[in-house]
Amino acid sequence: MHIPRLPVALRGLSAVAVGVLLVGCSTSVSIGRADPELPADELATTVAEKLADTTGRPTPDISCPEDLRGKAGTTTRCELTAEDGSTLGVSVTVTSVEGDKINFDIKADDTASPAPAAN
Repeated sequence: MHIPRLPVALRGLSAVAVGVLLVGCSTSVSIGRADPELPADELATTVAEKLADTTGRPTPDISCPEDLRGKAGTTTRCELTAEDGSTLGVSVTVTSVEGDKINFDIKADDTASPAPAAN
């Protein structure tokens, strides 16, 4: 009986996704402004660190295309990129704002997208 195996990077991405889904990853960041907004680069760093803490794996490469506005219900999408170029979407949703502190949930997609084919 042949058992298909995922490439190492996809297994790693799947482990990240499962870890995030099982733990219910949430975090908060204090911005220091009355109208809080977390810059995209700081959001990416925070998400990467939280995913690493939650899963016990090395800090992943995360990119976020836009700043996170501190308003409950606001959602943005970030992307985790593995060493082989495969990607996993990550949703960030603001759950509440307390003064200058933004509280948000992080949820990785269930499946990864394969790396682009080499030419």
